[in-house]
Amino acid sequence: MSGKTKLELVFIPSPGRGHLLATVEMAKQLIDRDERLSITVLVIKPSFDPKSSAHSYSPESNSRMRFIDITEVNSLSMPMNSPLTFYNKFIENHKDPVRKSVTKIVQDFGPNCELGGFVIDMICTAMIDVANEFSVPTYLFFTSGASVLGLIFHFQGLRDFQNQDVNVYENSIEELSIPSYKLPVPAKLLPALMFDKGAARFLNHVKRFRETKGIVVNTFLELESHAMKSLSEDDNIPPVYSVGPILSSDDGSDRNPKYDEIMKWLDEQPDSSVVFLCFGSTGCFDDENQVKEIAVALERSGHRFLWSLRKPATEHKFRTPGDYDNPEEVLPEGFLERNSGIGKVIGWAPQIAVLSHRAVGGFVSHCGWNSTLESMWCGVPMAVWPLSAEQQMNAFLLVKDLGVAVEIRMDYRRDLMGGSNMIVKAEEIENGIRRLMQPQSEIRVNVEAMKLTSRMALVENGSSFDFVGRFIENVVKNMS
Repeated sequence: MSGKTKLELVFIPSPGRGHLLATVEMAKQLIDRDERLSITVLVIKPSFDPKSSAHSYSPESNSRMRFIDITEVNSLSMPMNSPLTFYNKFIENHKDPVRKSVTKIVQDFGPNCELGGFVIDMICTAMIDVANEFSVPTYLFFTSGASVLGLIFHFQGLRDFQNQDVNVYENSIEELSIPSYKLPVPAKLLPALMFDKGAARFLNHVKRFRETKGIVVNTFLELESHAMKSLSEDDNIPPVYSVGPILSSDDGSDRNPKYDEIMKWLDEQPDSSVVFLCFGSTGCFDDENQVKEIAVALERSGHRFLWSLRKPATEHKFRTPGDYDNPEEVLPEGFLERNSGIGKVIGWAPQIAVLSHRAVGGFVSHCGWNSTLESMWCGVPMAVWPLSAEQQMNAFLLVKDLGVAVEIRMDYRRDLMGGSNMIVKAEEIENGIRRLMQPQSEIRVNVEAMKLTSRMALVENGSSFDFVGRFIENVVKNMS
């Protein structure tokens, strides 16, 4: 590649606003660092999630970045028996629309411009086939952490290199030695997706990760130094680049009328006095008894609280939760009235704005990776209550390996269709909140140190700044 040649990268995020926002922020980092790069984000929009549309974004000020909506393949007619089955089929069915879009992009190239490769999300491995048709490399953007990346590579290696049946670990009481974690990991915390109709479906994605020319991970070296070291020592894994924390500046604040009301309430609270409860964009509790246990725990704890309470979707299991018209219908009688002076129950929450507020002193979280990074960035300690996906493993990392969180219930799990057979009692929740909100605790000191480290990683000569540069060098080298 000559010095004057421009490279176009095609980003293909997984469906869903969270993945799309992280992809956008990653793309911005690349074009800000190297003027030879331009990026097109292909937005595959599920019928049940219209907010994923490319048109939900205001035009970018940088002319080297654009968004294209991919022609929809009707998703509502696909089988809904499992999220992984559904998304596998959904992505596979969009190979042809992606192929047509990339063909048009290439046809529109000016002089000294060429297609530099695809950057795909973790469940979009079917698009490696399309990249191969264009004779360009594929890179992976992994939106979770390096520890989990090491975990899934480990199990894929057990299956494919050592011929082990990894399904034996489902419901096992063993503690497992996994290279990307410092301490032995209880098998009961392994992601349920690894055992969805047998491990084959998910681990087949992971197997294809090894076909890529590099893996970009939304983490920073100082947070997951042990995992990054273990990944770098495995010659069968492509180069891994920790480029985070990648945080989205778009939390919907400017579009939600509740934003000002929420921030005004926080402004009226003392410093570090509020415990914030939020379980992510898809986080909710189907069992009203669990909601009541949380309410009792908050009332008994005596701490000020801001609680993002979401209503489960009813008409489509993969839709995101909504807001209650009247939260009193699921709360203990008189709860809102009794706690009107110290607590506030809301629906949607502008999470990073809340975590950044001086009044917030603790975060009860589902341990989604975006939420984890936001907590570290804002220096707010966490109480872990994972729900699904890889969140139990994130919780283990935070509590056991890193000492930046306390546990409410690490092994809580919603099944793949949203339900749970477990109720966490008020006493357990209250105890976790009390430990979380202790002033000058060890976890609070550790998180405050991580806040500074997370910011230093992104500045010039910081670890993530350097890894972004290395990734760009890899992209350019592969086109030489």
